[in-house]
Amino acid sequence: MPKDATAPPRRPLRADARRNVEKIVAAAGSLIAEHGAEASLEEVARRAEVGSATLHRHFPSRQSLLEAVFKDRVAALCAKAEDLLAEPDPGQALSTWLHAVGAHAVTNRGLGASLVQDGDPALGESCHDMITNAGEALLARARTANAVRAGISIAQLLTLVGAIALATEHMTEGPAEADLLLAIAIDGVRTR
Repeated sequence: MPKDATAPPRRPLRADARRNVEKIVAAAGSLIAEHGAEASLEEVARRAEVGSATLHRHFPSRQSLLEAVFKDRVAALCAKAEDLLAEPDPGQALSTWLHAVGAHAVTNRGLGASLVQDGDPALGESCHDMITNAGEALLARARTANAVRAGISIAQLLTLVGAIALATEHMTEGPAEADLLLAIAIDGVRTR
């Protein structure tokens, strides 16, 4: 029997509890960007200005907190792609989004690897599918406008962005270096 069938339905969080969850996820996201996926949970609670018990009540394990941060970041990335579909220049919209994907990847600092190693594989697959679908919509618009070279797939672009992020993840100026390398790569994607 699936575990969801035996679990009692969850009541919606009170407004103060919802704010605490949002503060915890935001603080964890900042610390992961600074220190990686092994960021201190005590520091997360301190930055979120909540007690350790409050953090653990909402996120009983490090894994559940990491998953919440990752889901939040993926949702923001997909929302940005949706917003960029209204951008008048499809090539620029794709470029802007790929830079956002690069920033997302650089700030994850080991988060994805930690989730793959210890987490639910379905989470990684569903988040990957969400990002791929969001990017495919932008790439399709750019193709229609003849703003990208023929034969380029969203999988190739995401692999390129991921490789750049991985190569610069531990550099002092990693985000800036990743952004520069991505700009160089994107220039090669454009039609001539």
